[in-house]
Amino acid sequence: MLAKRIIPCLDIKNGRTVKGVNFVNLVDAGDPVVLAKQYAELGADELVFLDISATLEGRKTMLEMVLKVAEQVNIPFTVGGGISSIEDVDALLKCGADKISINSSAVKNPDLINQLSKKFGSQCVVVAIDAKQIDGEWIVHLAGGTIPTKLNLFGWAKEVESRGAGEILFTSMNNDGTKAGFANKALAKLSEELNIPIIASGGAGTKQHFVDTFVKGKADAALAASVFHFGEIPILELKEELKRNNIEVRL
Repeated sequence: MLAKRIIPCLDIKNGRTVKGVNFVNLVDAGDPVVLAKQYAELGADELVFLDISATLEGRKTMLEMVLKVAEQVNIPFTVGGGISSIEDVDALLKCGADKISINSSAVKNPDLINQLSKKFGSQCVVVAIDAKQIDGEWIVHLAGGTIPTKLNLFGWAKEVESRGAGEILFTSMNNDGTKAGFANKALAKLSEELNIPIIASGGAGTKQHFVDTFVKGKADAALAASVFHFGEIPILELKEELKRNNIEVRL
């Protein structure tokens, strides 16, 4: 049985780590390079960096930051935000990123998933899906959760897998920042319908929420931000709690 992964997420805006609730009301959470080094030392399995503003200036900042992070950490890290071409991915990987995450660009140009998977290997390609449950249906949203599409979460996830994505990072917009737990029913359905790993995101507030997303949600990894950034849940304590619940983790 593969070990479950704990992944701190750093949302980056103008070179700083930020955190909000339901994708809005952002507050500063620190220097991403400093945080990355701390997480690597404190037992995180991987890191995710998302450039949530992803302006042209932000892209340059992100490349410089990826270089700095690569010098500081010895665990895999994924970078996303504003990636829309093979050239973008090539530049990030050369700076030291291990994987890339695409979201809006994958919806606008689904063939990009095929291109990146073919060029860099599916293990390098994470497709992030931000979805909101509206009238009982999970609707995919773009541009940091601001633009609803006509895509259904499960249909889009299946297409993403068929095009060569190696992993799906599913964020429930309903749960994001609420600390009320992950969207475990949707996660379990994704896990049952797909053969690639699913990363749960949105809603972590307690250690029990992580236990639940691995047991009830059948997630392969759990991603969180504020509970780690603000020291509410130490990663080592979390892993020990998971171990007590017979969940395989790396200690």
